[in-house]
Amino acid sequence: MKTTYTFLFLGLTSLLSFSQNKIVSDIQSSEDLKTFTIQQTITYENTSGKAMETIYFYNWLNAFSDKESPLAKRYAQDYVRRFHFASSLERGGTQIHSLSTNLGESQWSYVEGQADLIELNLDQALASKASVEVNFIYTLTIPDQKFTGFGWNQRELLLKNWLIVPAVYEKDWILYSHKDLNDYPSQKLDYNITIQIPNQYTIRSNFDQTQSTGDLTGFQKIKLKAKQMVGSPLFVKRIDNFKVIQTDHVKIFTNLKDSDLRPEIEALITDRIVYFLEEKLGEFGFETMLITEEEYNLSPVYGLNQLPSFIRPFPDGFQYDIKLLKAITDQYLRRSFLINVRENQWFLDAILVKTMMDYVETYYPDVKLLGSFSNFFGVKWFYASDLMFNDRYQFIHETTIRQNFGQAVDFPQDSLLKFNQKLSNPYKGGIGFKYLEDYLGKETVNESLNLYYEKHKLKYSDPDDYFDLLSSLTDKDITWFSANYLGSNKDIDFKIDKITKVSDSIKVRLLNKTRNPMPVAVYQLKDKEVISKDWVNAFYNDTIIYLKDLGSDQLAVNYEEIIPEFDQRNNFKSRGKILNKPFQFRVLEDIEDPKYNQLFLIPEFTYNLYDGLAFGPKLYNTSLLPKQLSYKVTPKYGLTSNALVGGASIDYTQFFKGEDLFAVRYGLNGSRFSYDQDLFYNRYSSFITMTYRPQDLRDNSRHSLSVRTVNVDQDESEFIETEEPNYNIFNIRYNFSNKNLDRFLTSSIDYQIAKKFSKVSTTLSFRKLYNNNRQINFRFYGGLFLYNDTRNSNYFSFALDRPSDYLFDYNYYGRSEESGLFSQQFIMAEGGFKSQFDQRFADDWIVSTNVSTTIWNWIFVYGDAGFFKNSFSNPRFVYDSGIRLNFVEDYFELYLPVYSSNGWEFRDENYDQRIRFLVTLDLSTLFKLFTRKWY
Repeated sequence: MKTTYTFLFLGLTSLLSFSQNKIVSDIQSSEDLKTFTIQQTITYENTSGKAMETIYFYNWLNAFSDKESPLAKRYAQDYVRRFHFASSLERGGTQIHSLSTNLGESQWSYVEGQADLIELNLDQALASKASVEVNFIYTLTIPDQKFTGFGWNQRELLLKNWLIVPAVYEKDWILYSHKDLNDYPSQKLDYNITIQIPNQYTIRSNFDQTQSTGDLTGFQKIKLKAKQMVGSPLFVKRIDNFKVIQTDHVKIFTNLKDSDLRPEIEALITDRIVYFLEEKLGEFGFETMLITEEEYNLSPVYGLNQLPSFIRPFPDGFQYDIKLLKAITDQYLRRSFLINVRENQWFLDAILVKTMMDYVETYYPDVKLLGSFSNFFGVKWFYASDLMFNDRYQFIHETTIRQNFGQAVDFPQDSLLKFNQKLSNPYKGGIGFKYLEDYLGKETVNESLNLYYEKHKLKYSDPDDYFDLLSSLTDKDITWFSANYLGSNKDIDFKIDKITKVSDSIKVRLLNKTRNPMPVAVYQLKDKEVISKDWVNAFYNDTIIYLKDLGSDQLAVNYEEIIPEFDQRNNFKSRGKILNKPFQFRVLEDIEDPKYNQLFLIPEFTYNLYDGLAFGPKLYNTSLLPKQLSYKVTPKYGLTSNALVGGASIDYTQFFKGEDLFAVRYGLNGSRFSYDQDLFYNRYSSFITMTYRPQDLRDNSRHSLSVRTVNVDQDESEFIETEEPNYNIFNIRYNFSNKNLDRFLTSSIDYQIAKKFSKVSTTLSFRKLYNNNRQINFRFYGGLFLYNDTRNSNYFSFALDRPSDYLFDYNYYGRSEESGLFSQQFIMAEGGFKSQFDQRFADDWIVSTNVSTTIWNWIFVYGDAGFFKNSFSNPRFVYDSGIRLNFVEDYFELYLPVYSSNGWEFRDENYDQRIRFLVTLDLSTLFKLFTRKWY
């Protein structure tokens, strides 16, 4: 009888949890699949417990239709050009022809500023537990695949989040817009779709499919049905590249491939992954899975995805195994746990990373980070060759926090830097689970995940539900984990401050340098071997513990690097030795080994016209991970000048958390290079720079204030007149910038004072990209000498077209050239003119404007105009104009003068010498071109 009641209870629970929101769609595709004509009925049940007057719907595909949508604004913020410059047909969207309900007249509109959210105001309120049928007739124009990896591509479809569906109501409406973050609101729905497509296509999906003849000649009709399904991905393929893998629990359709693996091996790997997930979490709640290369590429295993297919440093099947593991686990979690994905995607990501780490520990415990490369001659000398594959998570996360870019793990997805959203935060979350395992015990954490899955599968929940459950399984306090590990952007940094021998014990004073309370393990070491490990409960600033003296020669905190610390180099304290860690010299750059004091040596090359190719060693202390204190010495030999050149520098960066003052950098540097044939300059500088960045790290606005002194000593020559051989300048500069694709603004105020002059200048640059793809660039420059005792020399004067660069700030390839190719190098500075005039300098004041605008695509027309004044003469007006070829803005451009104060420029027989070029060869500057969308 008890068994009967149990089954009855489970049956009633199943009925109560059964999805009451249904979608019935009748879809007719165009012949090229670019558009769908859709008649759709959504049956929506009010489960809010109160009457509803308004219902919302997600129409995420329509986010592509508007260049002012939240999606478009995020692309602009990330400097993604492909969306803004795409045609309306490429971008696609939704055209709603009619929207009605079975309850009478209703009014609908898009939510203001959000073209992908529909607001339906009912004429009469919908009572609790009552249902309404909402009827849509609309046309979908499918966006091109190039934007998100999903959409229309070469007359095939890869669809995701494509239908209009009801919004999720959970205590309140969950409403947020598409921002290309792969965080579509999760809910379970019943689907009944009839779609007609041309006969030559095949559909792959998670739906149950039946096929029949279509109503139109050459078309087939396919019925797609599902109950309580989360998500509705749909692939329409001309060439079916999917294979079917049947496991004991789930049928998998996949186009993930590995050309070196036999099908039976792929099937065995798939079976192993499925069994592993069921053991770690619980049984699959669905019968089919669509595992695709396209879905995997939204969040690949970074590192593996950069390797060419012919490079196989890992064991046979490893790369395919890890790819498939991530793809299956990601879908398994998304279809099992219903959460507010925008707010809590980090929770699924953390479980995913923890599961991947567990899988590698179980089946690939000996796989190194570099795979078989670790055994190559030369490579095996590097510390990187000793790291295991799972160490990658810690290392990648550290690259973020070492630059003060860390954000709380539980931040909403759209508040995170791209690097944090894709990599750092998921990795810190996964590492956090391993941290809990070490602190609480692996069995406790694994049991908690099993119980959470069993209790909340296909039900709405949030991370607090999990941590409440975990707390019930342990007597240890874990409140620090949510509040201080996940919920804080403070870094973690422990240090052993002092060791004192007390009888047969050791008195140890520990410091928590960031005052972010968390537990930490303390180790005693003997001959680099661990002889004891003791956990210390969370503490705020400092604490004193007593350990039994086991004859150790060194103590360490976090020796196994379980905790993702900001600085692991201060974790060691030796007993009876001067140095806490031994010194280590490394040839070529390596990953930092926190157990040693390291110094690196690599070859370095530079070029200018007078030194030629200069090469030599670079001796420095920074590894692949940035350091707050960095120094380098770079002596070089110039092959043309046959002289020793190069430089040296030391600087320290102090970071600030939770303040608009982001960082303060202090430093000294010096350099020696040629500035003309057989003439050298020595430049020495000391500086302090304060950088202000909003606490919202996604905001691209920046402020900086720098104060510096620049000392220059130049060789003098009886053959070449050196106008100002030696000088010392004090400089204060304020900069502001807010750089986005569609709106780009920079400004600066600069003050300089020296023995013979004092001057002030200001620059304002503005760039606007309009929705019709026309771009306008405007720049203003103004400069004024407060006093000037160098009027017989133009060395410190304002320049119209080519500054003398007496501060040596610009990367001139031939700074003293008056003719030839190197004299044509253009740097946008001071007057900013492209044409060259007889009078090119101003020793009193100057104002100029530089304007350019689009003619077609990357071809611009430019114009410059301004006034300048020299001593004892009247102000003079000059102008120029021409064509600007903007191949890569600010990095590679050509300027072709047409007409100026000189007249028609192209009439000159030496016109080729009037063309100006902008080319950036500096690697650090070029690197910013690729990293600006990540940070």
